[in-house]
Amino acid sequence: MDYDSRKKALFETKRFRNETTAAGCRHTVALKSDGTVAAVGDNKCGQCEVSDWSHIISVAAGNVHMAANTGNAHTVGLKSNGTVLAAGWNKHDQCNVSEWRDVVAVAAGWCRTVGVKSDGTVVAVGRNNEGECNVSSWHDVTAVATGDWHTVGLKSDGTVTAAGNNKYNQCSVSGWSDMLAVAAGYLHTVGLRSDGTVIAVGRNKDGVCDVNSWHDIVAVAAGSYHTVGLKSDGTVVAAGSNKYHQCDVSGWHGIRAVSAGCAHTIGLKSDGSVVAVGNNDYEQCNVSGWSSIQQYTTLMKKHN
Repeated sequence: MDYDSRKKALFETKRFRNETTAAGCRHTVALKSDGTVAAVGDNKCGQCEVSDWSHIISVAAGNVHMAANTGNAHTVGLKSNGTVLAAGWNKHDQCNVSEWRDVVAVAAGWCRTVGVKSDGTVVAVGRNNEGECNVSSWHDVTAVATGDWHTVGLKSDGTVTAAGNNKYNQCSVSGWSDMLAVAAGYLHTVGLRSDGTVIAVGRNKDGVCDVNSWHDIVAVAAGSYHTVGLKSDGTVVAAGSNKYHQCDVSGWHGIRAVSAGCAHTIGLKSDGSVVAVGNNDYEQCNVSGWSSIQQYTTLMKKHN
């Protein structure tokens, strides 16, 4: 793909890049059109205490696979001035982002927060036991995605880089090219190609990586054991575990953005309302009353 074609494709895909809703393990957050943030679900660590946030342009939610000893999470918000806020679990200093400046994109993984700066470099704080925060040497990055123990970066030339746990080859993305977007789940990584097809690597438990037949995709999201794709016609497809009905999205339409938590899926509709399916033990799917959720964001600073 030549430069002009790729630039056009990136612009088109960015309209569907989900920076306004986020799904964690047990909570869901969304950016409202007035720059404030709404949250529902488990608030054990204060991850839903975001009602006083303002001037937010992007949100992220820490996620982790479902297990008896997991579930603590945090929420991250990127402000219009390039600074970052965080609330919730901070055992590993994953919320220590108050000194960050000139940030244009954020992602929240388990026990860590990652930010892309306007110059294409990347910063990270939090747990680094698997090398998942070893991103200081990255450059020319336009977007990042965070799994449980690995971090993925999309570069401006359409290639992909990754750091962290690679036990199931979830970081084996060095050969990828012509990518428009990436997503990271518990032990898998998903990439959206410029031709609307999807690729995935990593542990294929429950068919979470069975996405090769997808087409006309404009956005992807990765939960712990499921993968979600948004099609250009506003419908949604999903693969992987459906234990909690998190893949029951075939009836959705008019969707503008998707996000995937541990075991639930969120869809942002074109009218600013939100739909959800999946595990609702902590009321993380109680979003039917939400309205005026922002469709997409245009950051003041962009790395080209």
